Amino acid sequence: MTQGEPPSGASRSRPTMREVAALAGVAIKTVSRVVNEVPTVDPAIVARVRDAADRLGYRPNLTASSLRRGDGRTSMIGMLVEDAANPFSAALTRTVEDAARERGVLVLVGSLDENPDRERELARALVDRRVDGLVIVPAGHDHSYLISEQRSGTCLVFVDREPSLLDADSVVSDNRQGAITAVDHLLKAGHRRIAYLGDRATISTAAQRFDGYRHALELAHIAYDDELVHHAGASEAAAIAASERVLSLPDPATALFTSQNLVTIGAVRALRTLGLERSVAHVGFDDFPLADILSPGVSVIAQDTEQVGRTAAEILFRRLDGDQSPARTVTVPTRLIERGSGEIPVGRPGRD
Repeated sequence: MTQGEPPSGASRSRPTMREVAALAGVAIKTVSRVVNEVPTVDPAIVARVRDAADRLGYRPNLTASSLRRGDGRTSMIGMLVEDAANPFSAALTRTVEDAARERGVLVLVGSLDENPDRERELARALVDRRVDGLVIVPAGHDHSYLISEQRSGTCLVFVDREPSLLDADSVVSDNRQGAITAVDHLLKAGHRRIAYLGDRATISTAAQRFDGYRHALELAHIAYDDELVHHAGASEAAAIAASERVLSLPDPATALFTSQNLVTIGAVRALRTLGLERSVAHVGFDDFPLADILSPGVSVIAQDTEQVGRTAAEILFRRLDGDQSPARTVTVPTRLIERGSGEIPVGRPGRD
C-alpha cells in the first residue's frame, strides 16, 4: 500500500472529473468533451484523458449527464415482472432487453411476486432513478399512483394484464380464447370430466382463462362441477395437491386443463407419480422448457412471448420518440401445440 492510499476495504470518494483533468493536464471542459465523445477533440488528448481516467478508476455519472441533456433522457428503462425466474417472465424480459440494446438503452429488472405493495415500491424506486419508461406486468389493481409520473413524462406500457384506473398502453395475450381452445381440444378427445387448475382467481389473466374454461363447457352443454375446479395458486406444491384431489374423486377427472406454467409442471409431476400420465389427458396454458421431450410431451396453449415483448418495446420507444396517439391495448393470439398429452382419448388405461 502506497503512502496516502486508503487501506483495502476502506471507504473513499469516487474519483472526480477535476482529478482526471489534473492528472491529464487538461481543462475540466476537455474531460467532459472526451466523456461525451465529442468528435473534434484531438486523438492524442483523448488518449491522455482516457489513460488518466483508467489510472484513477474514474467512471462518468451518467444520471448527472442526462440531467444536462436537453431532453432529460437517461437511456434507461425499468421492467417489472411477476418473477424473473419464471420461464414466461424470463423470455419476456430477454425480448425487451434485446430491443432496448439496439437503441443503447439499459433495462433494470425487478420481480413483484404478485405483491401490489412491492409493485408500487419498485415502480417508484425506478422512477426516482429517472428511468425514461416502465414496462410492467402488474400485480395490483389500482395504478392511479402512476398518473403524476405519466404526466411528468415517464412512458408506461403494461404487459400481460391491462392497467386499472390509469389510461396507458398494454399488450396482452388472448387468454380467454386460448382457454376455450384448450378445453375444446380435450372435448374432441371425448373428455367430459375436465378439471381446471389455475392461479388465484383475483389475478386478471387467471380470471380470463377460467372464464374461457367455463364458456367452453357451457357451449358443450356440460354442467359446471365445482369439485373439479381449484384456484391453487402458482406453485408446484399447490398444483400437485390439487391434481391429486381431482384425480381421487369418486368420479375423477379424466383430463386436466392447467392455466399457468408452474401449475402445469406440478400437474405433470402428480400424473407421473400416480402413473396416470398416459391415461389422463392434459393441456397447459404457457409453454415451458423440456415440455416437448417428456413422454408423453405436454400439449400447451403457447403465448407468443416474443411478439408480446417486441410489441411492448416498440410501443414504449414510439412513446419516447414523441408518439402522442391515444393509449391502446394490443391483443396477441395464442396457439395450441399438440405434443401427446392433450390428445389422450377418454378411457385409455394407465400403466400397470
